[in-house]
Amino acid sequence: MDKTELLDQIKDAMRAKDKNRLSILRQVNQAIKQIEVDERREVTEADIVAAVKRLQKVTREEEEALEKAGAAHEDRIAMLKEQSQVLASLLPAQLEGDALEARIDAIIAEQHLETRRDMGKLMAALNQETNGNFDKRAAAQMAGAKLG
Repeated sequence: MDKTELLDQIKDAMRAKDKNRLSILRQVNQAIKQIEVDERREVTEADIVAAVKRLQKVTREEEEALEKAGAAHEDRIAMLKEQSQVLASLLPAQLEGDALEARIDAIIAEQHLETRRDMGKLMAALNQETNGNFDKRAAAQMAGAKLG
């Protein structure tokens, strides 16, 4: 997603009168503007993904804290879950399943990895190729099974 797509999504949310989605998109836009002002440069797609991931992390942490606090915050928890879904939809699709397994196999073959000690090299290469956009837990399980 680039900046123009984000602005188009903001306009669409305004037309649809979807206040929650609009609020989230504006938060992402504000984070992007902050980067432009602070660093005096145009934002890249990686900057946008990083901003969305930061907001996703904050949302997840707040949601977990409220769930521990109890049932008194059910409406806020529901709103945070919706916010998490909207933020997840802004991110590129994660590499998972067969595609992830094929990528792991390719990295093992390319770098001649053999033992569990090579797990860090594998995960680093996978992280670099996908910009961290993969199911880490599943990747670790698959890699552990392949690197005997």
